[in-house]
Order: sequence, then structure tokens, then C-alpha cells
Amino acid sequence: MDNAGYATLTRQSGLMREIRILANNMANANTTGYREEGVLFSEFIRRAGEDGSVSMTTARIARTILDQGPLRPTAGTFDVAIDGDGFFVVQTDAGERLTRAGSFTPDAQGDLVTPDGNRVLDAGGAPIFIPPDAGAVAIAGDGTISAAGRLLGQIGVVVPTDPLGLEREGGVLFRAEAGWEVAPDPRVSQGFVEQSNVDPVGQLSRMIAVQRAYELGQSFLDAEDQRVRTTIQTLVK
Repeated sequence: MDNAGYATLTRQSGLMREIRILANNMANANTTGYREEGVLFSEFIRRAGEDGSVSMTTARIARTILDQGPLRPTAGTFDVAIDGDGFFVVQTDAGERLTRAGSFTPDAQGDLVTPDGNRVLDAGGAPIFIPPDAGAVAIAGDGTISAAGRLLGQIGVVVPTDPLGLEREGGVLFRAEAGWEVAPDPRVSQGFVEQSNVDPVGQLSRMIAVQRAYELGQSFLDAEDQRVRTTIQTLVK
């Protein structure tokens, strides 16, 4: 394969990865707390001879879109949504992870957990316990949980030290290797959950554009393959 073929092949590989990411975004358009994912193309240029060069592109860098998603009312006592920057902290089997999905409920032991059973942590990194006899529970705008005038805890809201360094684990969980700090002015809303920030129409439009670009690249590779075959057949006659 010549330089043109290699350059096109690397581009095709990147486009295929973007197609998979776009498809995953559209599949999670209704997933609570889902953050849209994108991809960045990088270019590698190498000198080819004295007067030429070869340029290859690849899509190795995934990025997470942190734009606010719309808030949907649920009237659920332990449903909370972050209004603005920040993440909730949950304890998983693999360690502490960040999430924007705020659909919580007390488990059989009274710990506040996610639908997957991960415990929700407070600002100090401790689990939040809801007594069975707590009665009517209220969650203030800063995440403070109280019942009948009794303070029960405060839902932790943190901001990652390096937002661009977030690594996605599963649909709505993120690992922050650089760590995080407590949000200075958290704002949460009780009885709401944050919906996905995916724009289905925009994603579909991008999917069509990427598919057309992929088809164009495939047409080039097919034509280049036919050219090489024709050349070989001509030479061996």
C-alpha cells in the first residue's frame, strides 16, 4: 500500500471510531446524567523525500462534553440534580467515582445509594445514612439533608481538579486521576434529575456527515486497489 492508501486508512479508522461514539451518544440520549462524548482528531506529518510530506490523521483522544443537561422533575424525595458545575461522589467496587446521575434511594441498611447499589458519599468521603424513622426528608440547595429539624448529612458535590482528564467508566461514572475538591458553592435541586446533555438532532446530523466521509474514503481505497490491480495485470502481460 502506498502513502495515499495509508493516509486514507488511518482516516477511515478514526471515522469509524467516531461513528461508534455517536451511536453510543444517541443510545444514551435518555439516560439520566449521561455526558455526551466526542472525539478529537490529531495529525501526524512526516517528510517524504526532499520536497514532499505525508499527513496521517487519527482519532485517539476522547473528550467529554460537560455542558449542563435539562432538569426533569420527578417529585422523588432522594432525587437530586446539580445546577451548574460539579459531580456527586459514589463508592464503587473499583473505588470512588464521579457522576452527575442523582437518582438516589436508601437501601435496606439505610445508606443512600444509586440504582446500581453504589453508596453516595458526603463532602468528607463518608457514606450518608438515612434512619428508617427519619420521616419527611428535605434536601437544601447546598445538599444538606434534614428531617424534622435534625441534620442527617450533606450530599457531597465536588469539582475535578482537571476536568479534561476525566476518564469515562461505564455510562455515567468517571474516574478523576488528578483528584477533586469540594465545590465552594454547590447548588442542588431536590425532586429533580438531570437528563442527558446529548442533542439527538445534532448527533444524527453529525452521524450522516461522518458516514458520508467514510463512504468517500472507502470509494478512494476501492479505486486505488483497482488501479494497482490494473497496473500489475498490465506489467505481467
